[in-house]
Amino acid sequence: MQKLRIDQGIRPLPEVRNGMATFIKQVHDTKRPVIITQHGKGVAVLLDAHEFEAMQEKIELLSDIQTSLNQLEGQGGHP
Repeated sequence: MQKLRIDQGIRPLPEVRNGMATFIKQVHDTKRPVIITQHGKGVAVLLDAHEFEAMQEKIELLSDIQTSLNQLEGQGGHP
């Protein structure tokens, strides 16, 4: 996933609501998330579906690695 660009990536809810198709195309084309704000506070993130899936896979892999490390530490760290 590309880094958030403040000038493009934070938008108020009414703006996103009125231009949803444009923002969906933007996140698809740029692979950058859009932070949606309401009353000046971040409330949601619009993210490309493939980027979301990739994030989920990375989280699962990192979780598996952490589980393995915890198991190794429980065994004294030596096979």
